[in-house]
This record gives sequence, C-alpha cells and structure tokens, in this order.
Amino acid sequence: MKLPIYQIDAFSSRVFGGNPAAVVTLDRWLPDETLQAIAAENNLSETAFVLLQGETVPLRWFTPTVEVDLCGHATLAAGHVLFAYHYPSHERLRFNTRSGVVAVSRDGDLLSLDFPARPATATDVSDALVEALGAKPREAYRARDILAVFETEGAIRDLRPNFERIAALDTFGVIVSAPGTEVDFVSRFFGPRAGIPEDPATGSAHCTLVPYWAARLGKRKLSARQLSRRVGELHCELRGDRVAIAGRAVEYLRGEINVPEDRRIGL
Repeated sequence: MKLPIYQIDAFSSRVFGGNPAAVVTLDRWLPDETLQAIAAENNLSETAFVLLQGETVPLRWFTPTVEVDLCGHATLAAGHVLFAYHYPSHERLRFNTRSGVVAVSRDGDLLSLDFPARPATATDVSDALVEALGAKPREAYRARDILAVFETEGAIRDLRPNFERIAALDTFGVIVSAPGTEVDFVSRFFGPRAGIPEDPATGSAHCTLVPYWAARLGKRKLSARQLSRRVGELHCELRGDRVAIAGRAVEYLRGEINVPEDRRIGL
C-alpha cells in the first residue's frame, strides 16, 4: 500500500528553517498502531494524518511515541498541503481534532491557525523545575505545559536543560519564555516525555504564551520567535478565548511511503 507523504517546514519562509512536519493523506483511517509506527519511522516531532473527506476534515497528530491532542506546526503543514493539492480554491479549512474544531486560513503565503487559548495559572517555582532547567525562572505557570518566565532573551538562549529531569516533571512539556529584543517575546519548548527533547517551533505552546504576554504587555497582536537552532517566526493575536497563530510554510519533500498490507487492519 502506497500513501502520499509530504514534509513541510512550518513557521519559516525557507527550507531548513522552522519546524519540519510530515503530512500523510488518507482515504480512511488505518489502525492506531500503524499510524504510530509511521510517525516513529518518520522520526519528526509530529506527523499529521489527514482524512480527505467532508467539509470539516478529520486530523490527528502523532509524535514518534504518542498521539497528542493539539499541534500547531503540523496543522499549519497540513493546511499548506491541502491548499496546494486538494482545495486550491479555498481560503479557509476546518479540521476536526481531539481539541475540537480548529481552522487554517490563508492570506497570500501567510497561513493563520485558529486555536483554543490555554491560559495558565500561577504555580510555585519548584526545586525540581529549577534543577531540570539548570536556572531559576522569575515565575512559573501551569496549563497543559509548565510555563517558566525569565527576565531576558539571553537567559532563554543560554539554557541547557536536563531532559531526564524535565521528563520526570508532572507535565506534558515545559515552555520557557522572556521578553524579546527584536520581537515581543521569545520562547523554547521541551517535551521529552512525548519523545521531543526540544521542539523547533511549537504552535500549541503559543496557546498559553499568547494569553500571558497579551496580558503582561497590554496588546492583542504580538510578534514571537522560538529560539531553537532552526528558529521559528510566529505572528500571534489574542481573540477572546481563541488565539490566531500565523506563519509561513515551505515544502521540502513530496513522495510516497510503502505500508505493508497487513498493517491496514492492525496486528
């Protein structure tokens, strides 16, 4: 069985930038263990699986080790593929996901996600968090992820976290953030429990970052940069209980993968 596959660099205007995601289009769902095996074989932070049916397109996301409930860069990548190859006349696509209905709209080459906001609540800066990050943040918050806020962009760049200690924390992932020198805020994201030691550009983390920085800076529209080695560029806006997270995406690879016939119906 041959399946179409695309590799898209999301939140970047150039190949080898932003966050690479695989997108696999399907005419029906394969068994979960097969989807997970494909994601593990791809060995990218996320693989998006899109079922090409209906007005609201079913979408699922897998890391190399687990299925996740929300992923920004792979949704941006899926939108890029569907606009280019399946829905060229559309300006907006709706996806049915584990986090409800999300959307991608386009304005030229800029794609914008419509995602649920995930505001965080204040929590203690624990010794375990400090030991995991190797530095003490000024404050910490908790939503799906722990958000650790530092004073300067340099502090974010200089962090050398201990991934084993981060994986031992009771959280999906850890976001670190600070005011930016050229943008409103910068961040990094660590998710070793989900098989992603450091994610290059994390849309879902901005569901928590945007409400925090919008309140702190007193502005709805925000520019953001994720300080991974590949660097992610994001344009964000708080819209009540939703966030818009926009960026560009470029195609790196298009081809086919070979899935054994016995993996179509489970093991």
